[in-house]
Order: sequence, then structure tokens, then C-alpha cells
Amino acid sequence: MLKRRRGRPPPHRILKEHTTDYQRNDCDHMSSTPLDTLKSIYGYSNFRALQGEIIDTLISGADAFVLMPTGGGKSLCYQIPAHHRDGVAIVVSPLISLMKDQVDALLANGVRAAQYNSSLDVATARATLAALHAGELDLLYIAPERLLSEEFIARLKSLDIALFAIDEAHCVSQWGHDFRPEYIQLGRLRELFPAIPLIALTATADPQTREDIIQRLNLGRARRFIAGFDRPNIRYTVIDKHQPFNQLKSFLAERPDDAGIVYALSRKRTEEVAAKLVAGGVKAAAYHAGLPDKQRQRVQEEFLRDDLQVVVATVAFGMGIDKPNVRFVVHYDIPKNIESYYQETGRAGRDGLPAEALLLFGYGDIALVRGLIEKGGNPEQNRIELHKLNAMVGYAEPLTCRRRALLGYFGEELSEDCGNCDICLNPPQRFDATEDARKALSCVYRVGQRFGMNHVIDVLRGSANQRILDLRHDKVSTYGIGAQHSKDYWSSLYRQLIHLGYLRQDVANFSVLQLTANARPLLRGELKLALAQPRVKVKPQPKKKSRGKIGALDYNEELFQQLRELRKTLADRDGVPPYVIFGDAALVEMAAYLPREPEAFLRINGVGKRKLEKFGEDFISAIIDFGRSM
Repeated sequence: MLKRRRGRPPPHRILKEHTTDYQRNDCDHMSSTPLDTLKSIYGYSNFRALQGEIIDTLISGADAFVLMPTGGGKSLCYQIPAHHRDGVAIVVSPLISLMKDQVDALLANGVRAAQYNSSLDVATARATLAALHAGELDLLYIAPERLLSEEFIARLKSLDIALFAIDEAHCVSQWGHDFRPEYIQLGRLRELFPAIPLIALTATADPQTREDIIQRLNLGRARRFIAGFDRPNIRYTVIDKHQPFNQLKSFLAERPDDAGIVYALSRKRTEEVAAKLVAGGVKAAAYHAGLPDKQRQRVQEEFLRDDLQVVVATVAFGMGIDKPNVRFVVHYDIPKNIESYYQETGRAGRDGLPAEALLLFGYGDIALVRGLIEKGGNPEQNRIELHKLNAMVGYAEPLTCRRRALLGYFGEELSEDCGNCDICLNPPQRFDATEDARKALSCVYRVGQRFGMNHVIDVLRGSANQRILDLRHDKVSTYGIGAQHSKDYWSSLYRQLIHLGYLRQDVANFSVLQLTANARPLLRGELKLALAQPRVKVKPQPKKKSRGKIGALDYNEELFQQLRELRKTLADRDGVPPYVIFGDAALVEMAAYLPREPEAFLRINGVGKRKLEKFGEDFISAIIDFGRSM
């Protein structure tokens, strides 16, 4: 049964004092089981894998460690128990923006939720604390440093606490990709509140990070739920970086109506790329930690409300968004580690619909990231980060199924190739590169193994630039012997020779190329070498048809677009992001099943009773009108 709440008003009365921030759930008093709550409040008919078990574990008062991919439904694992245990659920989150997104979505479903952080003005902060002490909240989202202040701990000891949820729990571990010192102290919660169930959740943790999280949070007795890492709806593509802005522009031209995120390595680059996109007619904006708070907030709000198509963000800062209809993520530069790459690509397709992840892979970026890491003041942390960077490079370079390589890093095996990555869909062509490889290696040797890739390629291609002439490299025997091939050809060949171990780059010495022992038998003609043809283009997508198909669901794309426009109109009217009204997945179901009465509309996933009452008439009318016009 649902919990009893202190200070709760009678079912017929809505809290009018703080209607913007706290709304009583008009449906929850009719629910009696977690599945009833899932259906009536959140609008879903069934739990996903492991959700039901996790929810039952928390309701029973036990601890849980949850590893579940982005978009797998982690939030429901603690949100639903918050309805079924006495008191308020305290949710620890590292990002204010992510707190806001989750609270907005909960309020739209009639759940009594709030955030308590530095973004609140004095009046709102006081109102939040008043609601907390009056027992008028189901969930409170808070940052770790504020939660663990002595003042707030004292508050908590006077309250009924339903549970503690630690989101993005990888921030606890130094092996995690986003280690945050303020998270370490969260282990105190188990000591301070030994009887309150605690759940730690993450989407990105290799086996070593998982054990570290469990140890630091004192979760040795917690039940472990490992849902896996696979996001089969995301198509992973890696291409060689060549004129990256033109590559990005071509990619976006095929997706004029889709929202996406572009991640870049530096603040300066995010601003440069965003400015070029705007000049080219794309609704884009930059987002990084150096911007004023109000500007970052404005960019995020416009993106959430579909007023911006593309946000260009720094990989280091991230966005912490909860927008389900992000259709693509592009990494303009290589991320520092696979965990960041997985988490950032995971922001695409959270609604389960098809999405794309494109990585522009360039060796110059690797040297830059390595240099940034080596400037860090902690040698042990530097060692860990360099190890993770090498793993990221190893993912980008192989000619095997991308998903297999990605899941393998997290200790998860895929029994067969995924069929939804660039390697599976378009296997690379291979060619006999023996002679050209020997030329490339010989040129490195002839210039004394003291120069970087660009200079060696210039020598191979017979460039007459002043530096080559000054160094008398126009006199070496390999000068001009590769003039028949482009610079891109030689760049790809050199990169593959580095990956295969015939060459190494001395990053500490301006990335000069040096021969390894493996190069000798190749230079002597004792073996042959097959390499992959370079990839510098994104394969264009087929033109959209009037009928779309997602999995086994056949839907009308024209109606889907009309429903998106209606959603945007209603969202602008209510001052909320469109996905708060309905996600794209719900609109796809509407465009497939064409519900024409409330009972049928309520069977659409994502439609709960509150949303039926508020939006059902508008959407049903639009579906009926569309049917008449056909």
C-alpha cells in the first residue's frame, strides 16, 4: 500500500501555496502496488528488466547497487519506492541542470518533487524547506555538499526518510571517469542513517569502479543489479577526422529536423563551431563552464524546448540533461575515456528510438588530450587517466564491431556482431599496403626519426616548402616517392602503422615518429601487410518516406510531425520542455495506433491519468482530424 504522509491535505484539495513547485499527485491514492503506480502516474504498462526487483528491494528496506544503461529507467527504480515508503526520498545528484529536468518531469506527472540547491532564490529555498518539514514532498533532489552539511544532516534527523538514492554513483570512485571529491563523504550516510535503504545508481562503471563504489558507500550487503551496457538503438560510427567542420555540416544536412549534441574538447572550439553552424543557418549555441550562469541556463532551456537544434558543449563539462529526444551525438574531438564517450553518446535515444553516435577520430586530438592529462598535479590520477585514454584510442582504431569493443571494455560479451555500427553495416575495404608501408617507414628512417607525421608526409609527397629545403630533406632517397597519393591517404596509412605497432609517436617530444622493432621484417620484405581504406565520409541516410518503421512498429511520419508541432505549441503555452508533455516514443505509438478515444489513448506508453486529463483531448482531436484529411 502507499505510504501515509504527515501534513497531507485531503484528496480533494490541491496545495495552492506552491503550485509551481509542489503538486499533489491526484492519482496515487488510487494505487496499491508498484505496478499500479507505474501505470497510473507514469503511464507505462510494464516494468523493464530488473526494475521490479530493484523496486521491491528498496520497498522492503534493503540496499541496492544498480548498473543500468542510460535510458534504461534508473530513475523509476527509486521514484516508485518513494510513493510506497513513509517519508521523503532524498536523491543525490551532481548537476543542478539534471535535478531541474527530473523535477520538471515529476511535477508534470503530479508527483510532489523539488530541488534544493544554489540555483534557488531565498524565497523558493524557504518554501522548499517548509514543504520538506511539512511532509509535503515525495522526492527531494540535492547536491552532495549541501546534503552533508551539518545543518542539513540535523534537519534530516528530524524527518521521516523513505530512502537515499545516489545518482551518477561513479563520481564516488577515483577510477570513475568523473571523480568528484565531495562524493567521497557520502559513505557517512550508511553510518548516520543505518536503517534507511540506500541505492547507488550508475550507467558507466567497469568492474574495478563498481567495487570501489560499493566499498566507499559502505554497500557491502547491498543487492547488486547489473542490467548491462548495450544500447542497441544507437548506431556507432567512427570516421577519420578530415576537415571536421565540413564533415559535421554534411552530417547535419541529412538530419535537418533532429536535435543533437556536439561535444568538443575546448571552450574556444565549442564557440567557434557553434558560430559557424549559426552562420550556416543551423539553430545552434555553445555551452561550457566558462559562460555566465544565466547564459548556460538560457541555452539549456531553449534546447529542452526544441528552440535550438544543436548544442555544442565541452566534453569536460557535459550538460547533465534529461532530454529524451536527442537523436544524435557527435564527438568533434576524441573524449578522454570510454566512460565519458559511453555516457555522452548515451544522451542520444533515451526514448528507445533510433539514434546515432558519430566520432571524428584524429591523432592530433590524442596528443592534445594526453598533454592536458600530464599537466595534472596528481601522478596516480594522471596514470589512471592515461590508461583510460589509451583504451579510448583502442576503441576508435579497431576494425571489429564497435559495440563488441565498447561492451568488452565494461566486461560484457556480445555473442555476435551487432549489425548496427559502421563496421557491421559497411565493412572496411582492405588493400595490399606492403609497398606503401615500406615507403612510409623508410621515409621516417631517412629523416632521422626526429620529425612528426605532417613533415614526413610532406617529404614523401615531394613538397618544396622552405622547411624541407632548409633541412635538405629534398635530397633524401624517399623524397617524392609517394607523390601519387594524397595527404589523407598517407595520414591514414601512418595512423594504422602506429596502431599496429610498426611506429610509435613520442608525444613528449613533439609527437615525432619512431620505428619499432616490428618495422624491421616489414622493411626487409619478409612479410606482407593488408590495411583498411580510410574513412572520411559519413554514409548518407536514405530519404524519409511517408511511412516510418521502428522495430515492429509501422507509423505515419506525417502525423508524427503534426503531433510534434502540437506538443511544441502546448509546451510553449505551459512553459515546459516538449518532452515533459510526451516523449517522441509516445508520439510514435500515437501515429501508429491512432487512438481515437480516452481508453485507447491511455494505453499509449507514457500516458498516465493526469496527462490524459490535461492533454488527451488535444491529441485525440489532432489524430481524428488527420484521419479525416487522408
